[in-house]
Amino acid sequence: MPLTPLDIHNKEFSRGFRGYDEDEVNDFLDQIIKDYEALIREKKDLEQQVKNSGEKLSHFSNIETTLNKSILVAQETAEEVKNSANKEAKLIVMEAKKNADRIINEALEKSRKVTLNIEELKKEANVYRTRFQMLIEAQLELLKSDDWKSLSSNPDGDAETADANSEVLRTQA
Repeated sequence: MPLTPLDIHNKEFSRGFRGYDEDEVNDFLDQIIKDYEALIREKKDLEQQVKNSGEKLSHFSNIETTLNKSILVAQETAEEVKNSANKEAKLIVMEAKKNADRIINEALEKSRKVTLNIEELKKEANVYRTRFQMLIEAQLELLKSDDWKSLSSNPDGDAETADANSEVLRTQA
C-alpha cells in the first residue's frame, strides 16, 4: 500500500546517539509531504481528465457509429429512390410509347377512312360526270334530230305533233 502524506507526517524516527538534525529532517519531510500532496492532486486531476476523455471518446464513438449507420441508411434510401425513379421513368416511357402507338394507329385509321372517302367521292364524281356527259350528249342528239326540224318547219303545228315530240324528248332524257 502506497504512503500517504499523513503517513509521512506521522512517521517517527528512533533517535540515535549521533542522529540527524531534527529540524532539518522535519523541514525535509514537510517538503516531501507538500510535493507528495501535489503529486496526488495532480494524479487525481489526470485520472479525472482520463475519465472525461474516455467518456468523450465513448460519446464520439457512439456518434461515429450513429453517423455511419445514418450514412448507410441514407445510401440505401438513395439507392431505393434511384431504383424507384428508374422504374417510374420506364413506366412513363412505356406509357408514352403506348399512347404514341395508339395515336399513330388512330391517325392511320382516320387517314385510311379519309382516303376511302376520297376514292368514293372520286368514283361518284366520275359517275356524275359520265351521267352528265351522257345527258348533254343525249340533249345534243335530240337537238340534232329531225324531230326538231319538223317542229321548227311547222309553225302552226297541230297539238298531236307537239305531244308526240315532247314524248320523244321525255323518253330520250
